[in-house]
Amino acid sequence: MDLEPLEVEAANAPKDGTNNQVPLPPGRCREPVLKDPREAKIQEILGDVDSEVLSSVSSFVRSTSPQTYDGCIPAALVTVGSNVSSLARLLARLNDQFITAGDGGAIVLESGDAPNLKTTLKNIIRFAITNTEGNNGYQSFLTDREGPRLLGYDLDLLGDYVKRKGIKKLVLAFRDSEAFDPGILTDLLSLLSSWLDRIPFTLLFGISTSVELFEGRLPRSTVALLRGRYFEIHEASNCVDRIYGRLQAEQDGKIWLGRNITNVLFEKSNDSFQTPEAFSRTVKYAYMSHFFANPLAVLLADETVPSMRRGLVCEALRNLPSFRFYCEELLEQGSAKQVRDLLENDEVLFQQCLQHLKDGQQKMRDIFQCVKLTHLLLKKLNLVKKTSISELSIRALSGELQDSQLVDDILQSAKTLDSTILSEVFDILLSTLADLPELQQIQTDFNALIQSYQGTEPLRTAHDKRHSVVATTVVQQRVKLSKGKAKLPQEHIEYTQIIDRFHALLEAYFGQTLESPQDLVLHEIFLFDMRNPLKEIFSPRPRFAVERALSNPFDYLISDSPEKSEATARVSANQPATSILYQLYLESGSLVNVYDLWQAFYAVFESDKGDSCDERTTMALFYRALSELKALGMVKSSRKKADHVAKSAWMGL
Repeated sequence: MDLEPLEVEAANAPKDGTNNQVPLPPGRCREPVLKDPREAKIQEILGDVDSEVLSSVSSFVRSTSPQTYDGCIPAALVTVGSNVSSLARLLARLNDQFITAGDGGAIVLESGDAPNLKTTLKNIIRFAITNTEGNNGYQSFLTDREGPRLLGYDLDLLGDYVKRKGIKKLVLAFRDSEAFDPGILTDLLSLLSSWLDRIPFTLLFGISTSVELFEGRLPRSTVALLRGRYFEIHEASNCVDRIYGRLQAEQDGKIWLGRNITNVLFEKSNDSFQTPEAFSRTVKYAYMSHFFANPLAVLLADETVPSMRRGLVCEALRNLPSFRFYCEELLEQGSAKQVRDLLENDEVLFQQCLQHLKDGQQKMRDIFQCVKLTHLLLKKLNLVKKTSISELSIRALSGELQDSQLVDDILQSAKTLDSTILSEVFDILLSTLADLPELQQIQTDFNALIQSYQGTEPLRTAHDKRHSVVATTVVQQRVKLSKGKAKLPQEHIEYTQIIDRFHALLEAYFGQTLESPQDLVLHEIFLFDMRNPLKEIFSPRPRFAVERALSNPFDYLISDSPEKSEATARVSANQPATSILYQLYLESGSLVNVYDLWQAFYAVFESDKGDSCDERTTMALFYRALSELKALGMVKSSRKKADHVAKSAWMGL
């Protein structure tokens, strides 16, 4: 796979949690469970994106001929912009359509296939025949043909093939038309024009720049030979946004990409004009990384975890930061017994975690349904010039969308909707909020009001500026202006009440749904946002944790000693021997005299224990600690001085 690892810093990624070392089933057993459905969805999205332009191009090819264009060559000019790969998909599907119908086919010519005119003609003939007959059929056609033997670039070969097969349409596509030599292209078009009465050519030019620039590279006489239509394929950014939105907002989703991963995906897509296919490969790489790097991904499978593995799963669950925070909240609420059950009873923990996982996944589905609704409302109410699902998703994943200006604008605009626009908004809401009984009741009351309303103008709320009046009064020869509300008809008053209910419902919906995903229990399982996941898991870097444990051992150890608070601030005999020696080691130079190190080590115990300090026991602790530092690679024997050890690691490097 030619994809670079996702280099992204995850704010919520566990740095030293032991869940990363639990030996659960390998990722290759877990990953296919969710990969294949997404692959099908990606291909479906790409097909939907191309379907509109495919239908237009196919209709153009079938309905045009040299006769309809007064002897000119029918030509389709397709601008692809940065979405270069879309033209290949379009031509492949167009070719399949014509071959299936038996009408002909579409052949693709690259700039590398046209070094000169003879080679270009030879390739056109070979591509056209092998498109339906294959390589063996092409050779058979050349050898079995009656009459004089023709050269491989003679268009009589293609004319005989068209006549024999009854081909009605032969699409010749120049995939990267700007890369073709203008002289060769001019000669080729002139030659093809003279064969239109025998070979039904339709040309298709893939243009990455603009039609004007393409025409400017050709002589006017050559341009006069062409006549056709201009087609535009969606930009790659639009396709990428649709792929991302579809994958994240699917109703049966089980795993989601986090904020930081999303940022990296779209930065990479925008910076390097990434094609939808490359974007899809990157997304699949991210999913694969999550399944391989996170052992708890086994809980996302439809199959239940075997009982023999549940102990390992529960051990990993208890090390999740979100689970620990959840237990702290339970303790603050006075649910100490529930916390004890979660920490000691694997069965209770496993069942509750399955429920939390299910609730968290449903919450993520609701969040992205809300993002989709927000996007539709922003477009419908014309509140922003341009917005995308990806931008809204990043805000929602970071928990910033709820208090954003975009949501405030929607809520403010909802207060001034007239009855016509509100009816259209209801159609949008019913696709996402159809299950809310409050919305159904509001719509029922609204429909009843509209049926009884006899006016020609749409109903407006009291919040609308059209119902504001300005009163003018003269006080002591001074004109005083004051704003007020006009007296509203009863229908408008009732409509205002409906709008107020609708506004309150919408505000409550945004407030309850747009919760920060990082606040969800067990979000580490279904929300993928790690930094370098495969590198961190398969090539762990434990040095920071080891250095911290040796420098501050009571960050990890439980001690009932009353001197614990003092021991954390200074070197103390209450600390493990290896920790004491490590802290003395930090104060030394690159070469350390072992005897001096021993004297300093012994002084620590002597100052704490006084006369009760046993020198032989202390020396045993010293040698064990020194051996452990050697095993950790922090010291090694010195070649310069036999009674010295060399320092081989410096803290923080």
